[in-house]
Amino acid sequence: MAFFDSDIVQDEAKRLFGDYQQLMQLGSEYGKFDREGKKKFIETMEELMGRYRVFMKRFELSEDFQAKLTVEQLRTQLGQFGITPEQMFEQMNATLERMKAQIELPPSGT
Repeated sequence: MAFFDSDIVQDEAKRLFGDYQQLMQLGSEYGKFDREGKKKFIETMEELMGRYRVFMKRFELSEDFQAKLTVEQLRTQLGQFGITPEQMFEQMNATLERMKAQIELPPSGT
């Protein structure tokens, strides 16, 4: 069976894309969240990044031609920005760590 014909792969791709879309819509209001809302948003984003990392690893480990082509296309696209997929994940994690640090700071003016 081809990689993309798998119901599991198709289902997870749909779930990842849908969850990402919802999180990005929600994230547009991030500045209005209270501290607990920001924590929950960051936790949810970390969980989504973990799922995405596992999903991409499936592509990398697959022997399927289409899966290998997809990985190479991602590497090429990211390469145009001077980064690798690994660096992309590191940058996302660094951003989430900065966001966490900001919500741990005491409010200014106190």
